[in-house]
Amino acid sequence: MRHFIYKGLMVLAGLTMSVSCKKDLQEKNYTGVTAESVFTTPEGFETLVNGAYAYQRWWYGKEEGFSISEMGTDLWMSGAGDISTDLTQYINLQAGNSLLTTEWQQLYAVINLCNTGINRISGAGLAAEVRPVREAELKFLRAFYYWHIVQTWGGVHFSLEETVGIVTTANKTPVETFNKQIIDDLLFAVSNLPVTTKDYGRVTKPAAQAFLARMYLTQNKFTEARDMAAAVINGGYGYRLLPAYADLWKMANVKNTEVVYAVNYSTNLVLNDLLDKILNPLGHSRGSNNGHMVFAMKYDDQPGMIRDIANGRPFNRYMPTRFLLDLYSENDSRYEGSFKTVWYANSATTTGLKVGDTAIFATKNVYAPAGKLYKTFDRNAVYNANGTVKDQLHYVSLNKFDDPTRLSANEAQSARDAFVIRFAELYLIAAEADFNLGNLTEAASYINVLRTRAAKPGKVAEMQVTPEQITIDFILDERAREFAGEQMRWFDLKRTGKLLERVKAHNPNAATIQEFHTVRPIPRAQMDAITNKEEFKQNPGYQ
Repeated sequence: MRHFIYKGLMVLAGLTMSVSCKKDLQEKNYTGVTAESVFTTPEGFETLVNGAYAYQRWWYGKEEGFSISEMGTDLWMSGAGDISTDLTQYINLQAGNSLLTTEWQQLYAVINLCNTGINRISGAGLAAEVRPVREAELKFLRAFYYWHIVQTWGGVHFSLEETVGIVTTANKTPVETFNKQIIDDLLFAVSNLPVTTKDYGRVTKPAAQAFLARMYLTQNKFTEARDMAAAVINGGYGYRLLPAYADLWKMANVKNTEVVYAVNYSTNLVLNDLLDKILNPLGHSRGSNNGHMVFAMKYDDQPGMIRDIANGRPFNRYMPTRFLLDLYSENDSRYEGSFKTVWYANSATTTGLKVGDTAIFATKNVYAPAGKLYKTFDRNAVYNANGTVKDQLHYVSLNKFDDPTRLSANEAQSARDAFVIRFAELYLIAAEADFNLGNLTEAASYINVLRTRAAKPGKVAEMQVTPEQITIDFILDERAREFAGEQMRWFDLKRTGKLLERVKAHNPNAATIQEFHTVRPIPRAQMDAITNKEEFKQNPGYQ
């Protein structure tokens, strides 16, 4: 299997414009490539399609995407290094938020790129067997990006046409229009994409079906969601759950049978998306996957610990709520498979610790041992009785995205692929759909498939749930146990109408959340750039 490397982003950057561009944007064609050579030749058009994939890297594996899709939920609180407390805690969240501005600009730029490709594909000279596949890829990607837009900002600007030149007006389009187009595009993709691909990272038919199942669930089309999820589960595509949950996160195993769709990053970091003033002036300031840094607690301030590759570069942006940690029973292997609780000494000390000894132990339980050389951060040391935080520096840390293959302790870039859809999600989509259809026995059956995999040895029976236990809150709890940190929690809570209720109940760090926070503020750069301010107004509650 070849590793699909996204190429051509810079080639296309100066050839398409978006409604979201800043007023001072300078169009530069750094490569000298013209629109005609891109849009009218097969080689050029392949560059366009690959460029449309590349924009996924602005969200998946990036701090911007983590902050928007995981923070401000029931699962995560601010670590000491959090730089976006307006998103994490809803403290004066307004249109100037830089993370939202970045994603708005990138999402609308790639929407325009997709529209351009879809509308010009007839003149690209593609082979008859290739054209419908490339069109299906672009329509999948347009649906994929529009879902991020409409879920984040609601009924904002919508277009299916190529934007040429600078546009200073925008429209407000009903959410229903977005939703219909998303479904239409995905149905085309399902009908025209191949079942498999030699280029890892390209979308396939089952990946499009899986995302379509998610979209049906988002739009409360429960029968369609269940049936589409079942079509992937029972489709004979070769996907299967890994026997051990923890194995999902091993760097040597990032391409595995549970991955239905992923945003891939190259082990050759030069081929990724790091900003370079000459080679990639529109790249990301950190580049590649940065998930290994944002969830890591500060460990290198403790005896016996210095920063190293194995333990990572700790940005300590985000820490788990006590509620999240308490969701895992002692029978559930996903706790140990998701979190780091022990740090081993990697330098000699004068306190008696030797290299290889336990230096730090973090635990969700109450634990106060006597006479131990290692430092303990237990439940009572990290959290107050009401769930607020005592210690924002030291805590049980999500380690799904750790990367011990990085070449230096301070390397921000990781070659880890970002999982977008895992096979496990299809079971929980089907379960939630069946629950909403009143089929509790079927819903429990789907959930028990995942809980059987998650059970520790000899604990399968204890992990099974009955139909009577299935509620929407139980399903959300199960999604938390399965997908913590995987860039979907905020959308899950919004979809189920539980965002305010669960944040207020389980995250005292973000209890100031209000109803208008179910959509985000339109970036100020956008609002300042448009001339039809009476028609295109800021989302309610924001300035």
